[in-house]
Formats: sequence, structure tokens, C-alpha cells
Amino acid sequence: MPAPRVAKAENTQTPAQLAAAIEDFLSAHAEAAVLEDGKVIFDMRGAKYTVSTEHDLCTLHLWSDERNVVRRVVAAAERGGALRLATLRFGHAQSKLLELVASRERRTPTTRETARTRYLKTLERMLLRQFPEWKAEGFRTAMDLERSFGPAYARGTLVRGQQAWAVIAVNAQESAATVDGVLTMGVLWLDYCREHAGGKRLYQGLKVVVPCGMAMTTLSRLAWMNEGAAQWELYEFDEKAEELTPRDAADHGNLRTRLIHHPDDAAAAERFAPAVEQVLALVPEHERGRVEQRLRNTAELAFLLHGLEFARVRVGFVGNSFQQALETTVGVGESETALTEENRGELAAAVAELFARRRADAADKARDPLFRVAPERWLESVLRLDLAPLTRHLAPEIPRGGVRGRNRFANEVDPDTVGNRADSPLPGKAMEHEESRVIPRFDARHVYTQVPAIAGAKDRGMLDLLGVTADGRLAVIELKADDDLHLALQGLDYWIRVRHHHLQTADAKTGLGEFQRHGYFSGVELSPLAPRLYLVAPALHIHPATEVVLRYVSPRVEWNLLALDERWREKIRVVWRKQGS
Repeated sequence: MPAPRVAKAENTQTPAQLAAAIEDFLSAHAEAAVLEDGKVIFDMRGAKYTVSTEHDLCTLHLWSDERNVVRRVVAAAERGGALRLATLRFGHAQSKLLELVASRERRTPTTRETARTRYLKTLERMLLRQFPEWKAEGFRTAMDLERSFGPAYARGTLVRGQQAWAVIAVNAQESAATVDGVLTMGVLWLDYCREHAGGKRLYQGLKVVVPCGMAMTTLSRLAWMNEGAAQWELYEFDEKAEELTPRDAADHGNLRTRLIHHPDDAAAAERFAPAVEQVLALVPEHERGRVEQRLRNTAELAFLLHGLEFARVRVGFVGNSFQQALETTVGVGESETALTEENRGELAAAVAELFARRRADAADKARDPLFRVAPERWLESVLRLDLAPLTRHLAPEIPRGGVRGRNRFANEVDPDTVGNRADSPLPGKAMEHEESRVIPRFDARHVYTQVPAIAGAKDRGMLDLLGVTADGRLAVIELKADDDLHLALQGLDYWIRVRHHHLQTADAKTGLGEFQRHGYFSGVELSPLAPRLYLVAPALHIHPATEVVLRYVSPRVEWNLLALDERWREKIRVVWRKQGS
């Protein structure tokens, strides 16, 4: 029997039935995606959700670091392997269609597997032709969650006597994020090969193979890998022509990145003053100290609560004239509503509810989506106000040997790209020498968030926090609130960009470097030394792969891995740290 039309189902399905249909679909499809107007708005491998049936309504809340959506679901129908939801937005009478699909990858699992199998055979054939003196062994794409290997990456070895190379490759049909993650997976593969060689083979290094035109991220990272730990080779592979082109990591060309000028805070405060009063009037008086004001640009001021934006003021124009006016809105995305005298009371109630629920001591914080949404932004907002806890001594009650990672399940990760090593300890040895080198304190006057460094449309191109230590060294601070096995190399990406801008020739007239010419670190004498890199995450959410990858990063990168107490929303406290030279 064909699936019923959504419109017919609207009056026959109870909220409990709708909630059950959504829960069943998302539980059965670990790689599900949410589509609107044919576009992916949430990838459920990284996004989160709750379904509520309170007040006899089915309410679906979806959120990620990029967006936050709350919809009332009025109907659901399964069709073609997808679940179609008729939903209502806040303040709208017209229903909107959301579609839950099994995967954002429109290729079927069989098609993906066929493409990967074909690629693996082509790769082996090409490698034997390119390296005729070497023998290809053990090439495979099988998933290995224990060691963090997924089927998107082809891996194997090239062998000649006792000499060997680890090889990792990714085909052109995988996503850009998967291609960019190949070096992390390659390091883990090389480390695994060396560990299990049993002294029979000497692994010289790693050969990385990426599709043509997709080598830039890996190329920039390779220039900062430890040449004393391994040899590194990168190739671009044209699958149709079966041609392999080597890329020189030492010659990666000009880094495509630029800085945006830092807005003038004093001028902005004067420009937005009337609208700021309007927004603060919506917030309960005793809560106004928790409001964060952040300039997005010279014409836009955002208001946030623990990293979650709830209001915005923009400079616009009146009619067709050049007369400027301030427009104040509350909410973000589809919930964004212009503030008027008529809706002021309603919006003030919504803001008050947000402030009551998004607080460290909230009563129902374990289940409340407003508390759990955007944890990375919350962590960023706390550290932006006070970086001092990152340089304080460790908590004395943490035992030598550190802490162990929590158990994880396969459906918490992308099965196509990475897995989790649930039995691997976190880097407890950091406790043994965490005081071996003093960590300089940060200059509280100069902490910048989300500094743009744009390198291309597909590149995130943003830093979490950028600061400076008391000795004038720039500090790149990469934050993660959840497990991410790419933490080390993503932090390295931002470090590379900051270093690039920092080393730009100083202005001949002023003697100022590029950051200071763009309005950052005014009055600070910056050290000519390279920046320090700080990788910060809750202790139980530092992926075991992080320490392995850091062992292969060049000693020219001075890094600090800082593990926070899991109660970081209440108080920032470092429970262990590890440092690289």
C-alpha cells in the first residue's frame, strides 16, 4: 500500500505517534540528514535533536553549531525510504515540509561500496606501475572502529624487503571533509603499521593519495609534520587517466587567507547605544550581566547568552533614502522576528525563558535542549572572558595516570570515515611532566573570537580564540566540546594561518605587523617567534587519536593539550595537560 499523503495524515496522528515515527527513523539511520527545500540543513552525524510531546503537541528541536530549529510536527509519512514531516514554524500558519533521509549521501550503500571497491583496484594497479620495485600488500577499505578506520579510506602498504611505506588514499566521490581528514587517518595508519610490524619491517613513512585539485589542505599540513618521525609524500590521483602526480610539501605556494579589519569598539558602542538599551530591556534585570555583545562587523551587533545568539541589531536604510536606521530582531534563522511595540511582551517572555534554562545550575540541564545546544560556543564564551584558568596549577585530586575515555558506541560516529577506540586510555602520562615548562599567562585585554582567515568557500576559515601571552607570543586556542579525532590537525590549520599573517612584513612607516595594522593587539609588542598552539577540550572528550597525531607534528610547533574538568560550565579547571616543544 502506498504511503499516505502528509496532508491526509494531519488529523489522524497523535503527538505520541509522530514522536515515535521520528525516533524510530533516526534510531535506525545513524547517518540521517534533514532536508528542507531539497537542501541539507542538518547532518545528524554531528547535529543533535529532541522530540517532545508536552502540551499535547509534537515538538522537534534540531541544533548544531551552525543553526538551531524548533518546529511543531503536525504530520508524518514515510515514502521512498525517507520520512516526510509537515511542520509549523513559530508565528507562521503555513506548514513547511522537512524530510528525514537515511543519509545525506544520495548514493545507496551498494553504490558507495562498488565505487570504493573499484577505486581500490585502480589504486593498487596504479601504485604497482608507479613503484615497480615495490609490492602492494593488505590494501583494504574495511571498517575498523576500534582503531578509528572507516571504509571511505583505502589503506595498505608498499613493501620491498624489510623496507615499507604505509599508504592511505581517498577517492574523488567522497566529501571534501572526508578528503581533508585523510592525513589524520594516515598518521593513525602509519602508527598502527609500525606498532604491529613486529620488527620485521621498517616503515619509512606515509604516502598520501588524494583526488586531483583537492590537495591544498593536506599540503599545508604536511609542511608542519615531523620529518624526523617519518617521511611524508603526497600525490594527486587522476582516476580516469590513472596518473599519479607528486606534490612537494615544501612548496605549497601562497596560503589563500586574509584578515578582516577589527571593528572600532568605541565607535560601535556609540552607534548602537539606543538599540542596546532596547535589547537589554527584554532581559530580566538580574540576568543582564550574562549578556555578551559581539560585533559581527561595523554594521551588525549580536547579543548572545553563553555563545547562543538571541538578538541582533543591524544598521539599515530608511526606504529608498540614504538615511540610516537601526533594526532590532530577536531570535535567529527562521525564528528571527523584528522587535516592535506590539510583540515586545511576547519576545521578552521568550528571552526570559532562555535565560532561565541556559544556565550552569539549570534544574533540567541533562535533558533541556536550550541548555545543551552549541556547547562549543558556550565553552568559547567562558574562556573569552577569562583565559587565566588555562595557566593555573592542576587540581590536586586528579590521580597520576589521568582519566580514561568513556565507552562509546559505533552509531555516535561517522561509520564511513572514523571510529572510536573505546579501550584506549587518554594521555595520562601528561601528568608526569605537566609542570616541566611554565605556561605563560594570557593578556586578558586582547582576546579575539572567530577571527576570519578565509581560504576558500569550502573552508571553515575561522579561529576559535586568538590571544597573546604575557611574553608577547600569539596564542591560537582551538576548542572542542565533543569528541573529534581531527582536533590536532584542525588546530594546526589555524596555527598555520596565524603564523602566516604574523610573519607578513611590518609596515615601513609604523613598524606594525599585519595583525596590528588590522586593529588587533593595539599597544602590544608582539614577539617575532611563532605562535603557541593550545588545544582545549573536556577530559572525557579528547579523542585517543589526538595524542598519537601530536607525536607526528613538527617540533617547530609549540603545542599545549589541555584537558578540562567535565563541569566546565560551572568552573573552568585544567585537570591535566601535555606540552610539545
